[in-house]
Amino acid sequence: MQLYPAIDMKNGQCVRLKQGEFKEITVYSDAPEKVAAYWQEQGATFLHLVDLDGALAGHSVNEEVIRRIAQTVSIPIEIGGGIRTEEAIRNMLSLGVKRVIIGTKAVERPEFLKEMVETFGSDAIVAGIDAKDGLVAIQGWEQVSSVKASELCRQMKEYGVRHVVYTDISRDGMLSGPNVAATKALTDETGLDIIASGGVSCMEDLEALYQAGIQGAIIGKALYEKRIELKEAISRFER
Repeated sequence: MQLYPAIDMKNGQCVRLKQGEFKEITVYSDAPEKVAAYWQEQGATFLHLVDLDGALAGHSVNEEVIRRIAQTVSIPIEIGGGIRTEEAIRNMLSLGVKRVIIGTKAVERPEFLKEMVETFGSDAIVAGIDAKDGLVAIQGWEQVSSVKASELCRQMKEYGVRHVVYTDISRDGMLSGPNVAATKALTDETGLDIIASGGVSCMEDLEALYQAGIQGAIIGKALYEKRIELKEAISRFER
């Protein structure tokens, strides 16, 4: 199982939110590149970045920070948040990012991901599917659509997408445990690399995802609050 330490960026800082609420914010560092370097030192083999300002604005906002992170670490990076055009994807990849996560646009125009997979390859394009009660949320989680997460996953597979970051918004930043059942169901239904996001609070949560056959897990708040020790988690679950 691939583990992804998360670095959420707002106003150039490393922060965490609760359930995507911008008023529920905790600042962990003014230098996200130093946080990235620390996770690499702890054995991280992949980083998950989120441009929170970009998710709301609809375009990349923390580009300079993203560039600094890419220049600081040697491990691959994936980034999401406000990336909705081919130009934006090309720009992110040019900064040294390996994978770009497309969320809102995957719902509004799913064919866009098909085109981007054809242009950049299936390893560079990730579908970001964020759900509340099984329905996909868009625009920085400000709106909930009528699209079911399971239907969108199946469509993404048809379009050649291989990687999906699946977030259960109700659990994000809450340390309440991931939605293992929903993530497993999507994995079993589609055979895609479904990466669990939201709610991972302890080693037992990672164990549950691992036993369920989930291929990836994003860890955020539990790392910053020292509920999970990254080195130990990697030695147990990355094989």
